[in-house]
Amino acid sequence: MSNHSANEKAVLAAENVTKQVISPEGSLTILSDISFSVDRGDSVAVVGASGAGKSTLLALLAGLDLPTQGRVWLNGINLTDLDEDGRADVRAASVGFVFQSFHLVPSLNALENVMLPLELAGGEAPRQAASEILTQVGLADRWSHYPAQLSGGEKQRVAIARAFATEPAVLFADEPTGNLDSHTGDHVMDLMFELNKNSSTTLILVTHDSALAERCDRIIGLDAGRLVSDNKVAA
Repeated sequence: MSNHSANEKAVLAAENVTKQVISPEGSLTILSDISFSVDRGDSVAVVGASGAGKSTLLALLAGLDLPTQGRVWLNGINLTDLDEDGRADVRAASVGFVFQSFHLVPSLNALENVMLPLELAGGEAPRQAASEILTQVGLADRWSHYPAQLSGGEKQRVAIARAFATEPAVLFADEPTGNLDSHTGDHVMDLMFELNKNSSTTLILVTHDSALAERCDRIIGLDAGRLVSDNKVAA
């Protein structure tokens, strides 16, 4: 058994992770020999230029894809030992996502969008739980609105409510403020950090925004697929 699975504090770990893809020019290395672990409840920013491998790393850490070499541990489970269905089960039990483009179901209202993962997880009283978290994110009076009736900031708050609703071990946020103006983006991130602080959910944030990265406990820097920095942020 890996020491990562035995380490209660480490909710996420990459061990010598490499990702290669075949392109018309031959084999292309997107990530090369990445290793780090993340403690439960921490907030970690993953930064780097476009094409550095940030979104690929996030996909591997979340079990959406498998590394060419190396291993990924999530909540004590070796994702690289599992098939696609097995990884999907781990994601359903342990992972939340917030994306730049919201990914709300257009035919469901705000409340139903938040209820969806709770119902899939077989949670008790999903309507009540969804209603409570919508109130937490300031949307108590917008629960019956459909995505098309909501502003960008409201859509992202619904997405955050949905992601936190199942109390996931890890929340992955990929450029969550990318489609928002700076004022709305700041408000949305205030909310995300507050929810992170008040729960045991670990936040992994992919961002181009250095000011946003500085609000995390730790910043991991990628350059051309390599881990080039890993720094704790001063309190």
